[in-house]
Amino acid sequence: MTSVIEITGLRKEYRHLRGRSQVAVDGLDLEVPEGGVFGFLGPNGSGKTTTIRCLLGLARPTAGSCRLLGVPTPEQVGRVVRRVGAIVETPAFFPTMSGRRNLRLLARTEGIGARAADLALERVGLTERADDPVKAYSLGMRQRLGLAQALLKDPEVLILDEPANGLDPAGIKEIRELLRSLGDEGRTVFVSSHLLVEIEHTCDRVAILTRGRCVAAGPVAEVLERGHRSSLLVGVADLDAGLAALHDASIPATRNHTRLEVDLPPSEAARVSEALGRRDLWVTELRNDEVTLEDVFLELTSTRSVPEEAAR
Repeated sequence: MTSVIEITGLRKEYRHLRGRSQVAVDGLDLEVPEGGVFGFLGPNGSGKTTTIRCLLGLARPTAGSCRLLGVPTPEQVGRVVRRVGAIVETPAFFPTMSGRRNLRLLARTEGIGARAADLALERVGLTERADDPVKAYSLGMRQRLGLAQALLKDPEVLILDEPANGLDPAGIKEIRELLRSLGDEGRTVFVSSHLLVEIEHTCDRVAILTRGRCVAAGPVAEVLERGHRSSLLVGVADLDAGLAALHDASIPATRNHTRLEVDLPPSEAARVSEALGRRDLWVTELRNDEVTLEDVFLELTSTRSVPEEAAR
């Protein structure tokens, strides 16, 4: 499988006054295969934006290497810049110009026709407001305009830092569908985000960062398996009687406020139902306790100790 992004041993250290230093990225290894949507996750301060800046040649690594479309960056980023679209932090535009004029100006500087700007605006759902001044745009609309800017060159690779920032639920859904469609076209969409539910429903693969290090990476299903509980949630009218019935049947279970949590895999559901039925306790709910990407994320990012360098 061809990798469009290759990061090896990436370290970025910022020096401050009086000799203090801060490690933003600490020995990061990452490969992003060609095609599809790749989610880059991590809490604030985990090194996501710094990694993206190093990858695009906007920051120079302290150590390690980055390759984008097979080209080392930042040294040779100019060779592939026309094949890559990016949003890094909040996009900047001329506030008194319209969104359309901003994009057409950018297109002209890139040697691209005005039609490309109109198509990009249409694709991100800004056609109706394209001729309004950018200063009248909401934060979410400016994010859409930034995404339109990233699409101007019809890129093979999109690198997007929090593209849904500031959007309302309807806007987030639209961006999700757009990113998914771009990935389905064969482009590689590399997206950093803290919207875990959206990432889970949008991405093919994910990587999770904490304190500048990758703690999990791979297809979404495989990453979810790391937090798989293999347990069941059971509902009955009388929870105390149900818990006693399961204990008498040597079935490990606990009670929460609304249901019983049974420490058995889904294949044992009939055994649970039978044990309750013998006591005339009829099941009102019986389902697998599914793990979410948020569960895995919180587990991986909250249990790691602070690296010695980052604690300084």
